[in-house]
Amino acid sequence: MKTILTGIKPTGEPHLGNLAGAILPAIELSKNSSDRCLYFIADYHSLTATKDAKQLQNNIYEIAAAWLAFGLNPDEVIFYRQSDIPEIFELNWILSCMTPKGDMNRAHAYKALVDKANEEGKDPDKGVNIGLFTYPVLMTADILMFNADLVPVGKDQVQHVEIARSIAQRFNQHYKQTFIEPDAFIQENVKSIKGLDGRKMSKSYGNSIPIFCSEKRLKKLINKVTTDSTPPGEPKSTQDSLVYDIYQAFASKEQCQELEKKYAEGISWGEAKAELFNVINPQLEGPREKFNELMANPSQMDELLHEGARKARELAAPLLKQVKDAIGI
Repeated sequence: MKTILTGIKPTGEPHLGNLAGAILPAIELSKNSSDRCLYFIADYHSLTATKDAKQLQNNIYEIAAAWLAFGLNPDEVIFYRQSDIPEIFELNWILSCMTPKGDMNRAHAYKALVDKANEEGKDPDKGVNIGLFTYPVLMTADILMFNADLVPVGKDQVQHVEIARSIAQRFNQHYKQTFIEPDAFIQENVKSIKGLDGRKMSKSYGNSIPIFCSEKRLKKLINKVTTDSTPPGEPKSTQDSLVYDIYQAFASKEQCQELEKKYAEGISWGEAKAELFNVINPQLEGPREKFNELMANPSQMDELLHEGARKARELAAPLLKQVKDAIGI
């Protein structure tokens, strides 16, 4: 039996990109796997950017409610908050002392901020806190704490798993074989959704479509999806259509073929957006209701997360003891 681990950082209102790229694939994996699956809310990771306590607490509950609303079964997986597992943070310090600074210098998130500051002629460390700089070590602790074999990630997150492998190898070679060296698991069927303006969907860009917004707001946002100037009656290409790109992430093969036919016949953009709304909204109606019920009763989620933390700590405590024995503490 393998151990599969995945987490989501609670940094804002969950949107369609999160749903298609992380939430649904993770839930599908839990349903179709006989392996041990751990799902966690990476709340401490969000401290690198989120400094509003009430907002962070709300974000945590929103991510928990989103997973549960779309069918994650806490009886079949280990579902927990990162902050409820103190062993992770003890391991984080131990691993930090095994990690060369050069590895952190090459981390994508840190390099992106440094490059941006350099382009603007600013101090290269502007906006960089130590948490962000050492972020990959905490992610490594998340992974190694449970000796995860596989970590589902997007292609842009593979580096984090490579760093975790490197740290595990270094520890095993210096002390004794303790950690499994994890592998990145890229699910080929995971779909990436662009935002309303064609860029990556992100709350920071103001181009996202929240999963659990009202039906009225959902329709309004879908009507803002960028299109070209091709008039009604003229054939349209699905290849360069943002409306179609989002549509195919939620539609069946048959529905996609039908919309492709309508594009060739010259469907208007207003009609195409109506088709998009009609394929997305029915899939969100049930989860939207469940989400609202959960958000109105956060104690129910606390109970589930505390039980998940209990199960997680049963795995973490023995491994941390092995680590401390190995380092002489």
